[in-house]
Amino acid sequence: MSGEGLTIRGLRVSFDGYTAVDGVDLDVRPGDLRFLIGPNGAGKTTLVDAVTGLVKATGSVRFGTNGDGTELIGKPVHKIARLGIGRTFQTATVFEELTVLQNLDIAAGAGRGPLTMLRRRKGIPQPVAEALETTGLTALRDRPAGVLAHGQKQWLEIGMLLVQDVRLLLLDEPVAGMSHEERESTGELLRRVSEDSTRTVVVIEHDMDFMRSFARSVTVLHAGKVLSEGTVAQVQADPKVQEVYLGRARAEESADAAPAVPSPATGEATPTTTASAQEA
Repeated sequence: MSGEGLTIRGLRVSFDGYTAVDGVDLDVRPGDLRFLIGPNGAGKTTLVDAVTGLVKATGSVRFGTNGDGTELIGKPVHKIARLGIGRTFQTATVFEELTVLQNLDIAAGAGRGPLTMLRRRKGIPQPVAEALETTGLTALRDRPAGVLAHGQKQWLEIGMLLVQDVRLLLLDEPVAGMSHEERESTGELLRRVSEDSTRTVVVIEHDMDFMRSFARSVTVLHAGKVLSEGTVAQVQADPKVQEVYLGRARAEESADAAPAVPSPATGEATPTTTASAQEA
């Protein structure tokens, strides 16, 4: 079965005269693991909101094969979801009082009533078992979701999309607040998901190390427009990206991490600035 890609043409979103997304053209191939990066206010989350029907937009957004497919602009949120498009937000939304298995059961719409949903059962539907294995949560299936670690809740939410047979996953900063180990495990999970050519993954991200490690392709947004696009190496080498985003991000990261040293003028402690922070 061939996968479905995302084709965006002339996408615009405005709020009270402010244009948050300004004529974006974007192509995401089936099976891609695409990262959307850019400064705050670049339009990343608004773009995803437009794709999923949460904000009004003009232009064209199509999800399907060979650049064709169903037009999403103007469709309500629930109809877009039924087309196999799902998203996560920065804070995981799971049923914390229910077990991991029960959360996946509910997402799968297994046809069980509320009372039977809360009972333990012998068999597990294949899609649920596969999602448990893919997310690495099989051993935790009977644990309440509320006691899971932060990263595990994000993996559960991704699993809830998988059991719904979502084919376009739109993830908003999935590794925010995670430990290094959790970030690595999340990246490997996204790789596994996108290796299935019937699924496409788009990730909004600010963690540049995570992007460098796992992105197959990158789109850089700035002021509501596409600034650059390509592989990680191509985007990092683009002088425009270095000027408006990567250089600034490196400087901020270095300043945050730099040890404080006394200022010759005042004697007050000020962060040092390393040479690497000033690289383009």
